[in-house]
Amino acid sequence: MLRLAYQSDIGRVRAVNEDRAAVQEDLNGWTLAIVADGMGGHQAGDIASQMAVELIPLQVKSLDPNRSSEERQHKLKEAIEAANDNIFEFASGRENYHGMGTTVVAVLANDERAVVAHIGDSRVYRIHDGQIEQLTEDHSLVNELVKSGQITREEASHHPRRNVLTRALGTEPTIEVDVQEIGWGPGDLLLLCSDGLSSLVEPGQMLQTVEETDGLERKVDRLVQAALDAGGDDNVTVLLIENGPGSAVHDDGEAG
Repeated sequence: MLRLAYQSDIGRVRAVNEDRAAVQEDLNGWTLAIVADGMGGHQAGDIASQMAVELIPLQVKSLDPNRSSEERQHKLKEAIEAANDNIFEFASGRENYHGMGTTVVAVLANDERAVVAHIGDSRVYRIHDGQIEQLTEDHSLVNELVKSGQITREEASHHPRRNVLTRALGTEPTIEVDVQEIGWGPGDLLLLCSDGLSSLVEPGQMLQTVEETDGLERKVDRLVQAALDAGGDDNVTVLLIENGPGSAVHDDGEAG
């Protein structure tokens, strides 16, 4: 059985929390988890992220448990593309919302398999056997510069344009979503987060925090606190999925 916990915090600087997280359970044996980090002026970012976490589950709830891996990946990709259509159309018809968008990471999981889909720079990590592995690749300008050898990873973390995305949900009429399916087992964790965590807390510290903390909700709380302690200059959202016995819990409150 999968256990889940999540928390979203406005951080120490921002006036509005544009992050959103959502969980949809009992999808014929599967669970859907989503983290979205909105962007755009006039509070458009929080509208885009809210629309994403509301629209994507609507397209996935009819999931057939006997679908193949390819069909599951296609279903989640289609759901994200449909959300993009809606957000882009909404923004195009309202001058104040032109250009609004959001990142999305979505995980569709049971106790054996997990489909991971994303667009933007929110991330999914897998924690397994004392190791942490980043499963997603940031769709960002600085990541492209790192890949091409123009800057180092260290330089990327301080680059003045580190928040510039090369892909996002809702900003263009068509999008390219990265989708993969992985295997996982008892004791493994999937960590979904906005860049409010990943830009301030190194993966090694995330791993240490998770391994040194008891209880899923407490792990999430400690991860959020680590981002706040490191400056908290952005909204921070953390969602953990644990593969193991227990019942689902969550905390989606904002801790000021």
